[in-house]
Amino acid sequence: MKKTLVATLPVFLFVIFHTGAGAQSLNELYRLAREEGRLNLYGGGPAALYTADAKLFEERFPGIKVVIRGDFSNRLTGLIDSQIKAGKMEADIAVLQTIQDFVRWKKEGVLVPLKSEAFAKIHPDFKDNDGMYTGIAVSGIIYAYSPKLVDKRDVPKSATDFLKPVLLGKIISTYPHDDDITLYLYHGIVEKYGWGFMDGLMKNRPAFVMGHLGVVQKIAAGEHAVTFDATTTQAMAEKNRGGSLEVVIPDDPFPIWAQTAATFRGASHPNAAKLYLAWYLSDEQQNRMVKRGGRWSPRSDLGAPAGFRAIMEYQIAKKFREFITADARVQELRKRFEDYIGPAKGGAYR
Repeated sequence: MKKTLVATLPVFLFVIFHTGAGAQSLNELYRLAREEGRLNLYGGGPAALYTADAKLFEERFPGIKVVIRGDFSNRLTGLIDSQIKAGKMEADIAVLQTIQDFVRWKKEGVLVPLKSEAFAKIHPDFKDNDGMYTGIAVSGIIYAYSPKLVDKRDVPKSATDFLKPVLLGKIISTYPHDDDITLYLYHGIVEKYGWGFMDGLMKNRPAFVMGHLGVVQKIAAGEHAVTFDATTTQAMAEKNRGGSLEVVIPDDPFPIWAQTAATFRGASHPNAAKLYLAWYLSDEQQNRMVKRGGRWSPRSDLGAPAGFRAIMEYQIAKKFREFITADARVQELRKRFEDYIGPAKGGAYR
């Protein structure tokens, strides 16, 4: 039965998947992955972000069950580190925002090199040249507001607009000392405008939450009015669901980053992990992802999501990897922002 299924796979599956140990075709990977029967995916953010793709993968490759564990990226990395130390991996593949952990894991020698056919098409900013980790989706941090609560004349266009008295008590953000990409965002703002920005922002009594999902949900629900800290992915998802929310591309350069994936030595389902990554970077899945809106492909040969231009056409801050791996500077910034705001409070994603 397995031989018949593999023999009838569409021709487009017979492409080469390159690994550090040689080359395997996707149909061979599928045959091996079906023997494993499962894929444990650790995903930064709520598990719901991954369920639609997991269902598509399961439909494309019957017999492989995707089990998702979602949480804040910096919590999942602690679990993965514990598994590495114990020599007993549950995570087969990790899809996280915390690029510094992939850089560290590469140095520790715990990642498996993975280079699919699409690897050469990925922009150099979004991958490790040795293939130890790769971006699979690119997002940005832009502005979002409730049209019910913010007059068009008061919609911010740059960071300093958030210091205006008209926005007193209306602003929401994630904690910069807890969320890495938000730390990069705040760092860019204070580099441009000075620490006086933080003095002015705190006078406007902003609210803070853990995780960008809460930011857009609270704006759409009318609990808060505006943010300079919305991810394109979640803002557009909320808008497309009919939420009362609009987005703005800021005049200031806005941070971008690639949600990054890698698989681990000692993983229980290594072929399923290889297959998932190759499938996710394929033309079919990347075009589907972009069409949903709010995310760009890390591949240079594909188009932009509806309503946006190609990511490299914007004024962007694209040095997230270099920023977040400068440990001493990052810890200094975390402490300084915590001194302004107070400790981060909140629970895990549900």
